[in-house]
Amino acid sequence: MECKLRTTVIAVVVGASMLLSGCAATQSSSENVTGQMIVAPVMPDYKMEVTLAKLNEILATMELTDEQRARFHYDRGVIYDSVGLRLLGRIDFHQAIKLQPDLADAYNFLGIYYTQEGEFDSAYEAFDGVLELSPGYDYAYLNRGIALYYGERYQLAVEDMQAFLARDPSDGYRVLWLYLMSSAVDKNQALADLMLQRQQLKNEDWASVLVDFYLGKITQEQVFAAAKVGLSQPKEYAERLCEAYFYLAKQAAANGQYQQAANFYRLTLATNIYDFVEHRYARIELAKIKNVIQQAAELSNKG
Repeated sequence: MECKLRTTVIAVVVGASMLLSGCAATQSSSENVTGQMIVAPVMPDYKMEVTLAKLNEILATMELTDEQRARFHYDRGVIYDSVGLRLLGRIDFHQAIKLQPDLADAYNFLGIYYTQEGEFDSAYEAFDGVLELSPGYDYAYLNRGIALYYGERYQLAVEDMQAFLARDPSDGYRVLWLYLMSSAVDKNQALADLMLQRQQLKNEDWASVLVDFYLGKITQEQVFAAAKVGLSQPKEYAERLCEAYFYLAKQAAANGQYQQAANFYRLTLATNIYDFVEHRYARIELAKIKNVIQQAAELSNKG
């Protein structure tokens, strides 16, 4: 099974998982618009609403220890986050830390939020705290690396991503993010490393398709075609498009195709796959692209 870069992947939703055995994916439809595959936004499953109602009832009516209450606040925060209610999630994560100051999972989420808001020093501090509390928390290296990347501390970002990749060299998403960060330091070396790292990946993995696109082995159209192959559940198609749009946008921006990149970032956000790394940071990328386009327009007008 492929390792999706959900930022919640390490977080085990203890209370919610006891209340709900699983959330069924909602059906999403697609159509071909101007040659691009467009997917209808994924809507929250009603079972999540049921779980939230149960968590609200537990927190309001049951006698709980501080540790139990902290965990239920955390569980509810994870669900809020997964449906895009970041403010409510943030409130719950802060409350969880007040009740249980050593809850590494909650610090991890707060670090992600700080990164999204451009508060990089606070993000670094949060992820440092995660690794201090739980040295084996792999995804803190990814999330701190991303914070360093957007904070333009590229060499430190590369070091974190190298540590993250070393823990699973067969994960194509880790390979992709290391390439993106390394490109900011030395693009030619990053591409050479990507070619070597591709040898560790399985051809049948969806992430390998994205890596092959960066290596110039397949076209954009082939990426979209591959996104429809081997799906195990309906929501997976929207998830793959969320990822495809993001990584195609990054490549378009690197090639100076800024308008195309902006369109792809908007499509990433339109999938509503809120808990994917690609969705989380598409808004930051879109803002950067808009600034580039605006600056180019101003220069053109002056000319």
